[in-house]
Amino acid sequence: MEKILRKNYKIIIFLTLAFMAVVSVLNARNDSAIFDETAHIGAAYSYVTQHEIRLNPEHPPLIKDLSGIPLLFQNLNFETSQPFWDGSLPNKWDEGQWAAGRHLLYQAGNNPDKIIFWARLPIVLLSLILGLFIFRWAREKAGILAGLLALVLYAFDPNILGHNHFVTTDLGIAAFMTFSFYYYLRFIKKPNWKNILLAGFFLGLLMLAKFSFIIALPIFALITIVYPLVKLNRHQIENAPGVKMKNLGEYIGKGALVFLVSLFVVWLVYAGNTFNMQRSTVSETIEANFPLKNSGNIKELYTNKTLHWLNNNSLTRPLTEFGIGIGYVFRRVAGGNGAYFMGQVSSSAFRSYFPMVFLMKEPLPSLFLMLFALLFALAKFTKTFASSFGNFFKNNWRNIRHYLRTSSMESFLFSFIALYSYVSITGNLNIGFRHLFPILPFIYILTAKNVVGFLRKKGRQGAAAFAPALFILLALLTVKTVLAYPSYMSYFNETAGGPKYGYRYATDSNADWGQDLKRLKIFLADHPEIDKIRIDYFGGGDIKYYIGGKYLIWWDSKRPVEPGWYAISTNFLMGSIYDKTKNDESSYRWLANKKPFSQVGTSILIYNISGEDLKNIR
Repeated sequence: MEKILRKNYKIIIFLTLAFMAVVSVLNARNDSAIFDETAHIGAAYSYVTQHEIRLNPEHPPLIKDLSGIPLLFQNLNFETSQPFWDGSLPNKWDEGQWAAGRHLLYQAGNNPDKIIFWARLPIVLLSLILGLFIFRWAREKAGILAGLLALVLYAFDPNILGHNHFVTTDLGIAAFMTFSFYYYLRFIKKPNWKNILLAGFFLGLLMLAKFSFIIALPIFALITIVYPLVKLNRHQIENAPGVKMKNLGEYIGKGALVFLVSLFVVWLVYAGNTFNMQRSTVSETIEANFPLKNSGNIKELYTNKTLHWLNNNSLTRPLTEFGIGIGYVFRRVAGGNGAYFMGQVSSSAFRSYFPMVFLMKEPLPSLFLMLFALLFALAKFTKTFASSFGNFFKNNWRNIRHYLRTSSMESFLFSFIALYSYVSITGNLNIGFRHLFPILPFIYILTAKNVVGFLRKKGRQGAAAFAPALFILLALLTVKTVLAYPSYMSYFNETAGGPKYGYRYATDSNADWGQDLKRLKIFLADHPEIDKIRIDYFGGGDIKYYIGGKYLIWWDSKRPVEPGWYAISTNFLMGSIYDKTKNDESSYRWLANKKPFSQVGTSILIYNISGEDLKNIR
């Protein structure tokens, strides 16, 4: 089997990525703007045309720069005389980014569908590059079969397909986290100048993708300290404690050089995005995000002073915006975000949120392979450290050093997965499975490596016995993913009822981000009997642009309830029904037991309320 795969692996890669490209481009064309894209696309165009980062500072500019490049060729209207740019909005540093996006897409005479489609294509391309990279890394570690397995787990993950065509940072951070870990581990194995520059360059790109890069830094520091202490040199004298400490100092020094190179990359990209920004504009941003007035927070005080010091010099001003963004994100995470999850609504974190969402949204064949790989890895790990009680500490210290030398990639990737998972679970931002994207490529690679390792351990006959089971699981994965088209963003596995019913367990970017407004337009065209429909829509699309004059704006507390047609986003529906702070007269509880007339895509429910229904409601 492996010989056949080795001979035809390029064809398999091409077909896998071709499938990924086709469905991603189709969804990029057919999905309406999701909620976050309004801010991201407007900011992206402003970055590449105005070279200022006054919009959407809570994210670094790299992903928006990539999405903004295709828009340079469209001759778009973007009026910087508007309130979103001149700062006359009441909450200019937050509302400005949304107003700018709405203006660019729907108010300035541009073609919104064309803008959205072309802005999404660089993200699709980045997802294909990541697929090739995942194959390459897994092949280097465990051969072609592992590379193909990791690629299939990635390319046929509906959650990846559901987000790899949106102008957000989620796919970007997954890609650049993977690239950065790969090149940093290469630097650790061989700390020459070439690898120092490559590791620094990709670490810089990671820092420019999303501010959650911070979680990777402790792991990079751990690698830099641990590896030279366990590294086995060729000569016995080179393994003496004094030589080990000298090696440690060398690694720390070269690791610092990697970090300096990354900061230069960050400065370079921020400089290109901020060279038109005035000192006064940056000062206003600092004061808006870290105000000194009535602030008893010593951290906020020193952050304010440091950022102003950086802003006073045009050479260091780009790093000021970088620091503002990091602080913005820390405050956002601490503040939380309202979310619906399994019958509850809260702005505080649910500790079970990410484990449960992971188990409900990953395909069952993938979950089985991940569990199998984890158990196999634990069995290997346990066997490595098994020793007699009398020599336990002596033997296991030797085993630890040997394990870290020979399995450094697995050890540090698993450490990152564990740390990132812990931070996500204990954090205060439960708004979607997408926040776990940075660890998914590593899970695919480690799963593939361990599954292939198990097959090889069993020998030719043993592998032949298990190969059909692996083939069946991968066939199920591919078939179920193909059949789930186009509902990838709202994908839930069978335990949660599939894509159409997953919203009952979790909403927001798990199920409803506004992707189905264009499909609502098609639904209304197919139902001419609906002359007017009441719409409560969550997303980045413009109702008037797509629906015309056939709608009335509705919301959960609007009364009296009227007979007629309703289109309600599941995010608003579930959040209203289960929000205990709302009474019955200001919620959608009157719809809790009403069966929808239809479901548009997966995120918009259609109701036809009759006179008889009104009697029951009253």
